[in-house]
Amino acid sequence: MGRNYAEHARELGNDPDREPPFFFAKPADAVFAVDEGVPARGVAPHTVPYPPETDNLHYEMELVVAIGVGGADIAPADALTHVFGYGAGVDLTRRDLQDAAKVLRRPWDLSKGFDFSGPCTPIVSASAVGHPSAARIWLDVDGERRQDGDLVDQIWPVQGVIAALSRFVTLRPGDLIFTGTPAGVGRIEPGNEITAGIDGIGDLAFSLVSAG
Repeated sequence: MGRNYAEHARELGNDPDREPPFFFAKPADAVFAVDEGVPARGVAPHTVPYPPETDNLHYEMELVVAIGVGGADIAPADALTHVFGYGAGVDLTRRDLQDAAKVLRRPWDLSKGFDFSGPCTPIVSASAVGHPSAARIWLDVDGERRQDGDLVDQIWPVQGVIAALSRFVTLRPGDLIFTGTPAGVGRIEPGNEITAGIDGIGDLAFSLVSAG
């Protein structure tokens, strides 16, 4: 989901009070457990390859919702019964490609949906952690705090996100919804060390490495 925290919307030059919920998609294999890596594709645990065709890669730390029970046109009051659990993930974005796509009024697909663009923690069940509506969400680059927000600041909470998305597509068990990022997004480069987490959900850490 895009622009789900008011301050992040403003830092990108948008008005959070005038936009309905909107969504973009990543391919399923873009999301992976960063502490396990993808050995079959040469990605070691706790590493993320720097993607091709960009000179401006950005991080966006997000709460990840794992759907356990599918459905369409889900009412907000019923939405949490469709959640299996939660994780913490980073939506990596080729910002230069995204900015060019916006100018040309083209899709964002290749700016958001590329290999290894969704490093994520393990999913923890809602039965174990409940349904977090307020929790610190943060991200550091080389030990420097870059994002420091709270889930309570989401414009659309999890119930609203699920209800809105399910009006457009039928949700299926195993679907993962990244629910937006707080303010403080920025550029990262090969050699940077990223640590991040959501209190009560999980932490992740990875090195950004040059491909090949």
